Amino acid sequence: MPIWINQRDGIQEIAVLLFNRFSNYCLANTVEPMRAANDALGRTAYRWRLLSLDGGPVTSSSGMQLMPDGKLSDMPGGDALFILPSYAYRTYGTPTCLDALRAAARRFETLAGLDAGSWLLAEAGLLIGYSATIHFDEFERFSERFPDVTAVRERWIVDRDRMSAGGATTAFELMQHLIASTHGAAISIEIAGLFMQGDDSERANAMQTPPGDRRVQRALTVMRRHLETPLTVAALARAAGCRQRDLEVRFRRAFGATPRTVYKQLRMAEALRLVRDGELSVSEIALRCGYADPSAFTRAFRVTHGAPPRDHRP
Repeated sequence: MPIWINQRDGIQEIAVLLFNRFSNYCLANTVEPMRAANDALGRTAYRWRLLSLDGGPVTSSSGMQLMPDGKLSDMPGGDALFILPSYAYRTYGTPTCLDALRAAARRFETLAGLDAGSWLLAEAGLLIGYSATIHFDEFERFSERFPDVTAVRERWIVDRDRMSAGGATTAFELMQHLIASTHGAAISIEIAGLFMQGDDSERANAMQTPPGDRRVQRALTVMRRHLETPLTVAALARAAGCRQRDLEVRFRRAFGATPRTVYKQLRMAEALRLVRDGELSVSEIALRCGYADPSAFTRAFRVTHGAPPRDHRP
């Protein structure tokens, strides 16, 4: 069930709470997918602020000093608060910090522990009755220290209004999942492609899918190669090496959508890119995205992107 549902004016309001020795890598993997989603959508869908407990500067594990946008207690609230302590996290569980997190839980719709952030959420009593994960090095200590939390060895977990990811790479995967849950798989796949070089197969592999689900990845690769001449779902299933029903189940598990829906999202994402390039006519773009009828293409484009192609021209 998607948790990104409390949008204000269509914008997700996100805060990231940083502590000294935070991971630059984990922070970038949290913020950059939102920046890329804004670029891909052509509007501000995500807005974020970087915070510290006292509003003062914090220094990353690599020695980079960062001046936050403000103090946690001054932030009125938002859709999600990401907690990113990284190294020395166990020393941060002071009464002042834990009280601040408990107060924040009343202002933010969702709380997320990144890297070792789950430890602080658990210390504050904010994960009781929830499933959560943490960096694999700390998993045993975490599960023993907090018996009221269901510790699960997963890369990332979304459990109602709590989220957790065990490291920097998994933070990126979690952000992909959340963006896809709101804006569709095509945007998430496009974002994955921005952050890695390689062929279509590698780009498809970058998209978070159920572990070992190569059939979904194969189907995505085939879709991207056949935007101009769309294949049937049956043909996609054959190319992926499974039955049509099986492929539909796998896509619903991976993206919460059917293969047909994801395929259309990919075609409309490519259409938006071509429209913004401004080099091709609408008729030519329609053909490249699998529409023989420009009028049908324009209608589909308007439904997907909220306005006709001419409104997205540079």
